[in-house]
Amino acid sequence: MSGPVILRARGPYSLAQTCLFASDATRRLRDGVLTAVVPGEAGAEMVRARQRPDGALEILSPSEAALERLRFVLAVDDDHSEFVRRFRNDPVLGRAIAHLRGKRVLRTPTVAGALLRALCGQLIESKLARQLERSIVRATSPRHGELWEPPTSASLSRLAPAKLRAAGLHARRGATLVRLCGSLDLERLRDVPVERAAERLRRERGLGRWSVGVIALTGLGSYRYGLAGDLGLLKLFAAVHGRWPDEGEDEQLLAPYGEWQGLASVYLLAGFSRGLIPLVRAAA
Repeated sequence: MSGPVILRARGPYSLAQTCLFASDATRRLRDGVLTAVVPGEAGAEMVRARQRPDGALEILSPSEAALERLRFVLAVDDDHSEFVRRFRNDPVLGRAIAHLRGKRVLRTPTVAGALLRALCGQLIESKLARQLERSIVRATSPRHGELWEPPTSASLSRLAPAKLRAAGLHARRGATLVRLCGSLDLERLRDVPVERAAERLRRERGLGRWSVGVIALTGLGSYRYGLAGDLGLLKLFAAVHGRWPDEGEDEQLLAPYGEWQGLASVYLLAGFSRGLIPLVRAAA
């Protein structure tokens, strides 16, 4: 493709908010420009995106296939205007929506990458989880300039569970990663209804409600499944109720948002970290 492609997202959209903490082994955000490696027509290809002052996205892509994958990664076509309209006066999410209304979920180019993120993210410390994910991608994926190609089932299957353990991934999580990459066509999960895909994932050992939420949000592109069990949501529940939640009790925070529980999770976590979520103690 010659020259930049100009895209306009459907509904409110902020590249800066969507790509906050975007940098990993396969992409980086620098000076407002996202540079990423995605699957394209000639294998892995490098793409770039920036948002102009008028709100339009300026994309540099070598092929239509890479452009389409970047559209998915950036959630350009997944309008969340209904979410903003329905919950802008919500007593919990209202202020967060007012400040972050253009924020969407930055996705992984592959479902295999989302699975890896979910398993690494089961670590308590998010910084360590991202370092672990980065090291595994660098150990299994080919380098592409200053970045690495997105992980695939084939690339992640190259490391035995013992080597994944040596890299820092718990043996049980490493076994789950290798097993699923070898037994399940992960990328085809995008082609089936998300409810069916989530049910299939829930049957797997090593994948709980939080992991399924991560894969649904970042790998399948669905806003339906929340990040139940996320440490940030547990802390938010404790701040509101004055006690740590019992197993599954944090789902009360997400239930009011119905089919938008995944996106609500993102806004709750981002809003909580910015002091935008009111912490009025619930009645005992």
